[in-house]
Amino acid sequence: MTELTARGGEPPYLRIASEIRQRIAEGELAPGDRVPSTRQVAKEWNVALATATKALATLRTEGLVEARPRAGTVVASPGQPRRRKPALAPTEQDLTTTRIVRTAIDIADTEGLPALSMRGIAARLGVAPMSAYRHVTGKDDLILLMADAAFGEETYPDPAPDGWRARLELGARTLWALHRRHPWLAQLSSLTRPLLLPNLMVHGEWSLSALDGHGLDTTALFDIHVLLFSHVQGLAVHLEREAHAAATTGQSEDQWMDSRAHTLQSLVGSGRFPTFAKVVGSFDDGGYDLHLDTLFELGLRALLDGLTPVIEGTPPTRR
Repeated sequence: MTELTARGGEPPYLRIASEIRQRIAEGELAPGDRVPSTRQVAKEWNVALATATKALATLRTEGLVEARPRAGTVVASPGQPRRRKPALAPTEQDLTTTRIVRTAIDIADTEGLPALSMRGIAARLGVAPMSAYRHVTGKDDLILLMADAAFGEETYPDPAPDGWRARLELGARTLWALHRRHPWLAQLSSLTRPLLLPNLMVHGEWSLSALDGHGLDTTALFDIHVLLFSHVQGLAVHLEREAHAAATTGQSEDQWMDSRAHTLQSLVGSGRFPTFAKVVGSFDDGGYDLHLDTLFELGLRALLDGLTPVIEGTPPTRR
């Protein structure tokens, strides 16, 4: 079925919203369950992404579903007050670059960066796609505006805390919190081709000023700054990858590992990897739980411990 053959002349997005609404009413989708993503809706009903976005936006306006960061769009909890569609739809006069950017960030936060499109943003805002293009030249330009806005959500205290280590810890944890909030940020650039954004420079300035004045040559100073940023970005990459894997496979981390238990046991029992077998066998029944926040703190502490003699100019302790 194509968008032109919707029953009774009903707009396709309303038909899709009605069918998902029925699934919720019949209990097929319970509170907290994830409803089909924008891409899944587009595939299942054979419609454009913009139409899929508009269908989910209709259900969101009614209060039947809600967007949860990294969980996607889920059925709203029972008893939650339902919102009625505003009497007046947004007009082009109401449209601003800031509204477009914030809407795009919301889509990327809940559905991932691949779900982002100018048509989808326009559909969610209730305006024609060309209206959005009058404010943003295209998706690449939009993503840069999104990243700059996201990095600008946190700043630093004045006066700064005492000591280079306290300042670097605060800077790294601030960047980690931003990547936690917006996992797509880690997907936008490599270390060799960094984003040149004013609000990202705020974080770089904080890090560099913490290192300045300790007798480091400029190359070493900048290397340390890049190394600390790479620690944040390198772990944050897995936030988006896991969210994408969960959305495409329908399996949680635990479910994915459970489905590969036989393969793991084969590796353990092969006798080829004795240390691996010993370590895996030493875990309790719950096995190993990988927590990125724990790894972030462990890595940050190890990095700063190792960098202390470099920054402070003290010789390393011999063992």
